Amino acid sequence: MIIKIIITVLLASFIPLKGSFIYLFKYLTIIAISVLFYMHGAKLSHEKIISGSRNWKLHLWITFSTFILFPILGLILVRWNPININREIDSGFLYLCSMPATVQSAIALTSIAGGNVAASICSASVSSLLGIFISPLIVDLLLSLHNTNINIGNEIKQIIKIILQILIPFLLGHISRRWINLWIDKNHNLINKIDQISILLVVYSAFSDAVNNGIWHQVSCYDLFYIIIECVLLLFFVLIINYFFSRLLKFNRHDEIVVLFCGSKKSLANGIPLANILFPVGSIGMIILPLMVFHQIQLMVCSYIAQYYKENNRSD
Repeated sequence: MIIKIIITVLLASFIPLKGSFIYLFKYLTIIAISVLFYMHGAKLSHEKIISGSRNWKLHLWITFSTFILFPILGLILVRWNPININREIDSGFLYLCSMPATVQSAIALTSIAGGNVAASICSASVSSLLGIFISPLIVDLLLSLHNTNINIGNEIKQIIKIILQILIPFLLGHISRRWINLWIDKNHNLINKIDQISILLVVYSAFSDAVNNGIWHQVSCYDLFYIIIECVLLLFFVLIINYFFSRLLKFNRHDEIVVLFCGSKKSLANGIPLANILFPVGSIGMIILPLMVFHQIQLMVCSYIAQYYKENNRSD
């Protein structure tokens, strides 16, 4: 998926959408977002959430890490910023801190590491659902505190868009699971491909708009290096704090793994569609750039951590 996203960004950079194709892809993007969240809802197993929801202390901490710790660290890093950087990049950095946790990769990495898979399914799924409501509010608060020149527009209008494009498809998918759950379980790979195509379509559309608005004249190699450093620092501090509090709260090894992977990851699958709804067209590419960079870094770092836990489990 990392390679596919890079290819999509390069394609949008050299062959951006023009003319009537912009409007065509605008409507295709809306459909893709709705399909994406319908699939999210359809994959959400009610039984697995119930079975993994018993450890309230674990889920409370992960929710705190996702929606409070991340934004606080994001504000600190942005305020600390020792260099002059494009304010839209800082806004994008704060935007990534507002996102819910990933679902698929958090569960997969928890499974590889030998963690509590049921708890990770519960925590990641609830985080994704809460993010529909909470993330826009956190984004608005952080951008206000940072005195950014980007606004998310008419709040009532954005809420209606979120309900129509995200919440209703999500709920319809979850309701219809009782009739299509067997098909969902048998066609897991096909559904993952649909998810990926939906994300890539939104990325291509967003970056085409960004290229048409001159993103690569605004973002230098120096800016990209800054984004990478900020994302590495953010992930480092979140992982260290989550590890420390896992020990302080006396979580067992299996739950500690859940905290590390569900409490330190941010969802590209939720973030890109939501940005498409919240922000002006010309700002989306710049806004999602830090989230895309963070997503790749978290996958590489957390894959290494998962392998480390797996090897230690074998030695035990």
